[in-house]
Amino acid sequence: MPWFKKRLKSRCFRRSCHEKLKNNIKLLIAADGGAGSGKTTGSKLIAKKYGFKLLTSGLLYRFIAYKLLKTKKIKSRNLFLKKITKKITSKDLKNRNLFSTEVTKYTSEIAKIKRIRDLLKSYQIKFTKNRLCIIEGRDIGTVVIPKADLKLFFKCSLNTKAKRRFEEYRKTNKRISFNEVKKAIKLRDSNDSKRKISPLKPAKDAVIVDTSKVNKKQMLTKLSKIVEEKLKEKYGRKYL
Repeated sequence: MPWFKKRLKSRCFRRSCHEKLKNNIKLLIAADGGAGSGKTTGSKLIAKKYGFKLLTSGLLYRFIAYKLLKTKKIKSRNLFLKKITKKITSKDLKNRNLFSTEVTKYTSEIAKIKRIRDLLKSYQIKFTKNRLCIIEGRDIGTVVIPKADLKLFFKCSLNTKAKRRFEEYRKTNKRISFNEVKKAIKLRDSNDSKRKISPLKPAKDAVIVDTSKVNKKQMLTKLSKIVEEKLKEKYGRKYL
């Protein structure tokens, strides 16, 4: 392909990655899926293209875990949790310490506690006041916002999940093995699916998004079609 055609094609793709929706358009999207399923990447692609506000619920749980580990003396755990959940900022969720091994392990433990899930559910519901909003996690479409306009459930093969996470973890931990990551993901998904409180499962009306054999560009194309079909259903063709 001639260089000028390649450049034109590249410009067209970049333009297709950014679509400004009309100011009267409101859409609430719930995105769920297991570890490494592509839900975070997919949610970010949607948010960037259409101008959605994005909340990753997993970061909320990591932040709570981090604060509980960091704070040595807590007189009343309930009051402490109430106080910190009310004051969570976007800056708090960008803290690199949230991804430490200690925080990661503790996050899985506290995510099973109903009181913490209820407090964070309230925080997430407040976030939905944004005109264009997407929240991604594991129980968003089934528990947090069951009346979302569009529910997405991301899935892919175990090997694909493990490969994605392995490449991500290798940036900070050169000693970790692929089999370790694969085993951990399999266990995490199993625990999340079998837990009594807010188990990982697709909502009955969720659109299943299989990301096993797609790159980012293909994923964006697939998700754009789903989002725009929902917009047409709700607003007709006059949403841009």
